[in-house]
Amino acid sequence: MKIFKFFLISLLGLILGSGNTGTFRKPGIVISSIRNNMEEMLHYHVEHKEFNELLAKRSLRIYIEQFDSNKNYLLFDEIDTYLNPSRELLTQMVEQYKQGHFIVFQELDKIIRNSIKRERAYRVVLQKELIKAAGKPTNHKTYSDYPRTKEELQARIKNHLQKIIAFEKKQNPNREFDAAYIQKVFVLWEKRLSRLEDAYLDIDAQGKKLTKSALEEQMSMHVLKAMAKSLDAHTCYFSPKEAIEMRTCLEKQFEGIGVVLTESVEGVVISDLVKGGPAYRAGKITPGDVLISIDGKSIAQLSYEQVLDCLQSVNKRKIELGLKRIQDKQEVNYFIALQKEKIIMEQDRLQYTFEPFGDGIIGKLTLPSFYESKDSSSCEADIRSALRELKKQGNLLGLVLDLRDNSGGFLTQAVKVAGLFISNGVIVVSKYAQEEIQYLRELDGKNYYDGPLVILTSKLSASAAEIVAQALQDYGVALVIGDERTYGKGTIQFQTVTREKAPSFFKVTVGRYYTVSGVSTQIEGVKANIVVPTRYFIYDVGERFLQYPLKCDRIPSVYVDPLIDINPQQINWFQKHYLPNLQGKITRWNQMESLLTVNSSQRLNRNKNFSLFLDIKKQEKEGKENALTVNLNWGIEDLQMAEALNILKDMALLENSMQNFNKR
Repeated sequence: MKIFKFFLISLLGLILGSGNTGTFRKPGIVISSIRNNMEEMLHYHVEHKEFNELLAKRSLRIYIEQFDSNKNYLLFDEIDTYLNPSRELLTQMVEQYKQGHFIVFQELDKIIRNSIKRERAYRVVLQKELIKAAGKPTNHKTYSDYPRTKEELQARIKNHLQKIIAFEKKQNPNREFDAAYIQKVFVLWEKRLSRLEDAYLDIDAQGKKLTKSALEEQMSMHVLKAMAKSLDAHTCYFSPKEAIEMRTCLEKQFEGIGVVLTESVEGVVISDLVKGGPAYRAGKITPGDVLISIDGKSIAQLSYEQVLDCLQSVNKRKIELGLKRIQDKQEVNYFIALQKEKIIMEQDRLQYTFEPFGDGIIGKLTLPSFYESKDSSSCEADIRSALRELKKQGNLLGLVLDLRDNSGGFLTQAVKVAGLFISNGVIVVSKYAQEEIQYLRELDGKNYYDGPLVILTSKLSASAAEIVAQALQDYGVALVIGDERTYGKGTIQFQTVTREKAPSFFKVTVGRYYTVSGVSTQIEGVKANIVVPTRYFIYDVGERFLQYPLKCDRIPSVYVDPLIDINPQQINWFQKHYLPNLQGKITRWNQMESLLTVNSSQRLNRNKNFSLFLDIKKQEKEGKENALTVNLNWGIEDLQMAEALNILKDMALLENSMQNFNKR
């Protein structure tokens, strides 16, 4: 999904600004520990069990691409040997690996360091040129190969700088981009680019020579990241800071004051407040306010990382912020003291609403991820609570479970959420290395809702979201509505991220999962019963577009649970309490599918806003400039949710008609 790659750097501050990254400082990794870390990941991995020539070749390419993904630092001739390595070089790398040596990567690092110095020199010249040509429109290009000449390289660097200006213009449409302001933009982005580049240099941000241990840690992290990613698309090695960020995303809670920071032309800015957090409740801070001091000390000379470290220091429970804002064209400074506390990220947890329909209501559940935390809060518990509350509001005649932006989370939570909508039965079959099989079941025999159910998905619905959608589609208890297919991640990862004091942080693909029908969502995703394109339909996004995805396969269906993994001492309980209440395959919604599809198609064809939405998204795919400026012309309504509700109402009405017919 190329359009997102360029803007990733601008989101970095928002992610880092949200949590407490000072809870545990791990000792740095060293070159001698690379092999041990890699061997641990190989031990767990579902397919690869030894570092060989194939993984060596992949690692080299990844090592280069994780530094120069935009292909505007390195020249082709400098890296051709590594992009297209000889058999001899790969054999040499494997032998070096066995001895704990990584000489080839050290050679690559020298090339990378030289390319950074060259790039910085070119940027100085090109920035001056672009400042003089302030405001002139340009065409932005993407590249599939590395430049062959220095002239071509300079053209790419210029193109990248022009993209930066275009991005800032889009972020600040009312700002005049004169020469002075463009210079400020370049100063800001030079800091951002330098942070990424400094991770490969042998000097720190202040120009001081790195210690041997710091240089070793820096290179070891890059090598481990490349080697881990060579195993498959979802195996990763994390730095301690990255691990804390991922833990926050999984658990939907963190300790802090609840401010989201970004680095801007104006300085370090409060871009948002976490709803319910200390800063939000204080009612004084406004997004757009600029941070000027922490605990009475000016941050003017601090780097962005140093500002974050000050805010995230584990030793500080209370923090005084100094801020400024422009009010009535005057600069106003103010101070506020805030106490750190545990913050639940409510906006990233389940949200539910309802609307009246017939003699009851239709419920809408929006689930951004499958989360659980140490305090026993979880998405399954939140959904059960929401269902109870919805039923108090009236007769629950239909339910939409919105998983469009849900990229996954905890497998156990996916099993529990799917289990809310069936009685007993297999939800997931996990297959690991050496063909080890594990069955994950719903056991309580209770169905928390059994009426018309629609699962709303998109191309971004992945992993745990696909388990729920596919399992409920398999059992026939729900219809899947959305993009033609979901993301296509059908693999299981073991991770050490949620263990704060783990010796190293990684996630590694340990198996594949299958739903009760024996189907794997790997590569193929969950296919929609009724296609209603979402805003992602124009993009090439999904497992099939990633590097080194595992292949898709399938197993026999298990609608009749074989119980082959059950302890003999427990068989009697399962035969008495579990098997008699197995969820059968429901057919009533599938029998309606053709009629529901026709009705939906006719509605969407008549819907001028939906037609406009499709046209504009297609223009956007073709790269037409006007598409980006009119992308809200189809109105503010959530068109896909509106159609999901219409389909749900059709389901409820058709079911009611069938029930009345059967009573005659």
